Amino acid sequence: MSVPFAAKRLGKELNKISSSLPPGIELVSADNFEEWLLDIKVLDNNPLYQNQTYRLKFRFSPSYPIEPPEVVFIQLPDRPIPIHPHIYSNGIICLDLLGQQGWSPVQNVESVCMSLQSMLTGNSKNERPPGDEEFVRANTMRPKDIQFYYHDNDV
Repeated sequence: MSVPFAAKRLGKELNKISSSLPPGIELVSADNFEEWLLDIKVLDNNPLYQNQTYRLKFRFSPSYPIEPPEVVFIQLPDRPIPIHPHIYSNGIICLDLLGQQGWSPVQNVESVCMSLQSMLTGNSKNERPPGDEEFVRANTMRPKDIQFYYHDNDV
């Protein structure tokens, strides 16, 4: 019986990130090839995120890496959801890299974490996306099923 491509790819990624990850990124758990948890920190002196650690949940479909992973921030007592114009208060991230049009199979867990670190590092706006409260209250879709309109490259 052959190993599904997603499992083979995730096995290789897990081997690599178990031994070396860039500074500020830490693997918390990867018990299977369906869901992984990682922590990220912003390493510069951005006062919005200084001394904070954020938890990311990756969910992989059997079509990974052809299809992007579903990635959200999750809130824990010591892990807030970062305030950012592209991160909703429920942890859903509006980032073209995580959508079908911006995703490429050459991306991986490490590159997604680094992109999110960079997105936070470059932010100077202490605000949520427009319509955050309404979106969080009314949204019933999984992040991968939301059709975001990517129009703001200034953040």
